[in-house]
Amino acid sequence: MSLVTADQWNNSRLVAECLRGSEQAWHALVDRYKNLIYSIPLRFGTPHQDAADIFQAVCLDLFNELPRLRDADALQGWLIRVTTHKCYHWRRQQSRHDSEWNDGEMEQQLADQPVPPDMLAELEQEQMVREAVATLPARCRLMIELLFFQHPPLPYADVAERLKLARGSIGFIRGRCLKRLKKALEEKGF
Repeated sequence: MSLVTADQWNNSRLVAECLRGSEQAWHALVDRYKNLIYSIPLRFGTPHQDAADIFQAVCLDLFNELPRLRDADALQGWLIRVTTHKCYHWRRQQSRHDSEWNDGEMEQQLADQPVPPDMLAELEQEQMVREAVATLPARCRLMIELLFFQHPPLPYADVAERLKLARGSIGFIRGRCLKRLKKALEEKGF
């Protein structure tokens, strides 16, 4: 098998290759969903170190539960649910440390809550954007990341320097890259 990247295969093929023991497929699968998994604890206000621990726990669950996954196309939803439940668990643990929760029934209600529909829709849209950006040519992908995913946003002069482009060409190239991104998003049904 040649070197696999996350955008080359659909979930069914990636899952099948993972189950055959392909290390490359595992790397591609984790690469596809790492930002999705990591973004969920951050939405819950989890500190970065704890978010990293939740990420590791979800990846371990993925490794252990993948053979029992019935529908590879449902993997994204499964990851969202597992990560959300781990975040609820983390919050319960924090609450216990803070002595805010005394009622075990209340804790169970929090853990059993489904992922709020608006949060689920937002997470799915964000994942769609990440996947669409990953399909862009390298220069467009980097430009989009530098212009829209940096906090604080980078000035055009810095973007031009990093991409080794004339500062005046950034706006034009950005427009072409955004058109490509729009097309990729439309193809994904965004």
